[in-house]
Amino acid sequence: MSENVVHLHKPTDPPTPDTAPTVLTVVPDAPPARPVPLWVRSGRAVKSAVTHERTRSTGRAVARHASYTFNGGRIVARRTWDGRTGARYERMIRAAEAAGNLEAAEEWEERLQRFRAARHHRRMDLLHSPVEAAKGVAVGAGMSIGTLVALGIVMAINTGHVGDVITPLSATIDFIALLIRIVQIVWGPALTIGPFLALLALWSVGRKQQAAPNWALPANVRNGEGEPITPSIVVKALRDLGVPALRNAIKEMGDAGASMLGPITIAGCGVEVDVTLPSGVSTNEVQNKRRKLAENLTRHEHEVFITIPQAARTVRLWIADSGALDEPIGPSPLVTDETMTADYAKGKAPWGQDLRGDAATLSLYQRHLLITGLSNQGKTVALRSLALWLSLDKSVQFLMGDLKGVGDWAMFDGLATTLIQGPTDEHVIQVTEMVENAVDEMNRRIQAPPGTVFPPLIVLVDEAQVAFMCPAKDEDKRPYGGSKANSRYFMAVRKIHNQGRAVNVLMWQGTQDPTNENLPKLVREGAHTRASLALGTESQARMALGDKAVDGGAAPNLLRPGLDRGTLVVASDGITIPAGQSSITVRTHYIDDDAAKAITDRAKALRDGVTTLHAIERGEEHDPLADIAAVIGDAPRVRTKDVLARLATRNADAYGGWSFIDLKRVLDDAGAEPYKSDGVMVVARALANRDSEGSASADG
Repeated sequence: MSENVVHLHKPTDPPTPDTAPTVLTVVPDAPPARPVPLWVRSGRAVKSAVTHERTRSTGRAVARHASYTFNGGRIVARRTWDGRTGARYERMIRAAEAAGNLEAAEEWEERLQRFRAARHHRRMDLLHSPVEAAKGVAVGAGMSIGTLVALGIVMAINTGHVGDVITPLSATIDFIALLIRIVQIVWGPALTIGPFLALLALWSVGRKQQAAPNWALPANVRNGEGEPITPSIVVKALRDLGVPALRNAIKEMGDAGASMLGPITIAGCGVEVDVTLPSGVSTNEVQNKRRKLAENLTRHEHEVFITIPQAARTVRLWIADSGALDEPIGPSPLVTDETMTADYAKGKAPWGQDLRGDAATLSLYQRHLLITGLSNQGKTVALRSLALWLSLDKSVQFLMGDLKGVGDWAMFDGLATTLIQGPTDEHVIQVTEMVENAVDEMNRRIQAPPGTVFPPLIVLVDEAQVAFMCPAKDEDKRPYGGSKANSRYFMAVRKIHNQGRAVNVLMWQGTQDPTNENLPKLVREGAHTRASLALGTESQARMALGDKAVDGGAAPNLLRPGLDRGTLVVASDGITIPAGQSSITVRTHYIDDDAAKAITDRAKALRDGVTTLHAIERGEEHDPLADIAAVIGDAPRVRTKDVLARLATRNADAYGGWSFIDLKRVLDDAGAEPYKSDGVMVVARALANRDSEGSASADG
C-alpha cells in the first residue's frame, strides 16, 4: 500500500504554526502469521519437557533408586553365595598369588579346607536330622500331654470336679487355636507387604554402597565432595588407571583387590595408604599417571601425592580431604610466642607444617641452603623465616645481599653486619666482594689453632640468579657472573661450599627459575638443604632437588603456581622425612613485613648493637706487588715470614690477615714464583718492569 498524505489547509496558503500540515501515514497491515503446525508445537513441547532440568532430575532419581534396588539384590546374592560356598577363600587365594605372597595363599587354602570340612559335617548331620526331629517331636508331645493331664488330676482333686482333669489340656488347645487364627488373619497382609519390605531392604543395601551409575548419583556424591577414601575406592581407582597388567591382576583378585592395600590411616588433612603392586607392574607406571589416579579418587591432581617407600613394588599414596590444601595453616610460632629464642647448634627452625599436619622444623646447623622456584611463589618469605628464627641466636652473624632491592630484607638493618640491596651490576659487584670477604674470613678460621670455636656466619644472597647472570668484569677482565673458573661470584660460592661448613661459614641462596645458566650445577649440588617451590618442568625440578629426590616422588613441577604459594618440596637431612622417602612437602608459615620487623626488633634487643654496612668499604688503593717490592728493598733474599711482617707494618688493614698462601698467590699470578733454599721459603727481589697498568713483575 502506498503512503497517503492529507493536508488540512489550502496548498496556496503559507504555512503557519497553527496551519502546519498534518501528515498521516497509512501503514499497511502486516500479513497474517502463518499458523504453526500442530506436530511442530507438539515436538517443541516434548523437547522442552525432556530437556527440562526437573525432568532430568526426576529421570536420574528414578534410575538411581532402581539401580539401588537391583544392585542391592546383586550384593545380597553375592554375600549369600560367599557365605554358603568357598568363593571368598578362592578369591583371597588368587589375590595372594597375584601379589606373589605364597605364604598368604597357603594360609587361605588351609582355611578353605577347614571350611569345606565343616560344611560336609553339617550336610551329613542334615541327613539324620528328620528322624531325630520326629523322635524329638513325639517324645516332647507325649511328655507335654502327660504333664497337662497330671496337672488336671491335681486340679480335680483340689476342686472335687472330675471335669477339671481336662481343663489344662483344653486351655492349651484353645491357645493353639488362637495362634492359628492370628496367623490366618496376618498371613494375607504379610504376603502382600512382604515383597515390598524385601525390596526396601535391597534398596537400603544398594543405597549404602552407592550402587548406581555415576551420572545418576546426587551431585555432591558425583563430585566426590566429602567422599571418604575406602579400600574399594582405591582399588577401583587403580583398576581404571589404564595399566593393563594392573587391571588384569585386579580382575583376577575380584573384590579381594583390597589385599594390595595396607591400612588406611589418617594423616593430617588426609589419609595415607601403602599399595603393594602385583608382579609385572612398576612403581613409575603409577607415578606417571598421578592426574588420572587423582581424578579416579574424585580429587584434584594437587591433592594426591605419590612417593616410593623402602618396600619393593610399593607406592605410598597420600590423599587429601577435598579442598583441605586450599585452607591456610596457622601463624608461625615466631609470631605467636614472643619469648622464643633460637639455638644454632641444637635447635630447629619452625618452618611450617607437613601434609599430615605435623610441625615441620628444620635444623640449620652446618648446612648450606638453596631455595628456588618460580617468581612470586613465596621464596623470599620462606628464606626470610629461617633467617628470622636464627637471628634470635645472638651469636649468629649475617652478611646479606638482596639483589631484588625492594625492601624485603630491610628489617635486618641494624642486625646484619652487611646489607646490600639493589639489582644493578654495581650491587652485584658489592655482593661478590662481600662473599669474597667471607672466603677470607673462612681461610682465617681454617688457619686458627685446632679446637677454636667460631660463631656462625651466614652469607645470604637472595635473587642469586642476578649475580650468576651479571656481565660485568673487573679491571683484570675477570667476570663477576658466569660459571667458569675465573668467575668471581661463582668461585667464591664454591670455596665456601667446599670448606665453609667446618668453620661455621654457611652459604644461603635463593634463586628463581633454575637453569644451568643462572644456577650452575656445582653450586646447586653444594647445598645440603635444597628446597623448591612451584616449578615449570621436571628438568627444573631435577636441577632444584636432584635426581634422587625426583625419582623418589618429589614433584615441585606439579605444584600449582599461585595457588600453592609457600608450599615447598624439601630434600635435606635436617628435616624429619618419613622412612623410605627422599623428600617431604612443607606448607610454610607466612610472616609478613610487620611481623618480621617485630621479630628482628626482639633479635636486636639480644645484641649490644650492630652497625650495618650498606656497601663494601674499599681502603686506599694499593698495589700488592709494589708493596712487596718496597718491603724487600735491596736485600737479595728475605724470609717469607719477614715479608709478611713488613707488609702488615706497612698497611695493617690490607695485609694484617695475610698468610703465606696469600703471598704465594700474588707472586704466582705475577710470574714471580718463590723458591726454597735450605728448607725455608724465600722471596726473590726481582720485582720490576711494571706494565702499562702499573703492575709489576719479578723473577724468582
